[in-house]
Amino acid sequence: MANPRYAEATRPVPQAVEIGTLSDGTRIMKRAPRIRSCGLKDEKGKLCAGHLKRWYFYGGEVLERFGPNAEIYRCEKCRAIYLPNEEEEPRTGTLCW
Repeated sequence: MANPRYAEATRPVPQAVEIGTLSDGTRIMKRAPRIRSCGLKDEKGKLCAGHLKRWYFYGGEVLERFGPNAEIYRCEKCRAIYLPNEEEEPRTGTLCW
């Protein structure tokens, strides 16, 4: 008898959604709930899987497009930009006292 703990998932796994690109070709994605790593694939189909890090010191086109106080994450490998998901609460003040 199969263990129900390891049964197939009945609902689809949420994925990040591409919402645009910057002029230099950087992809802009909307984060899926609770993801911590990049899910983009390169030309060969290889998964990037770089960690998403909070990006504070952005400038230029990103600053003009999203404003100075935007919550932005960037993949440490492929440099794709991720915007937060509306379903999660913002993490802007988590380390403030």
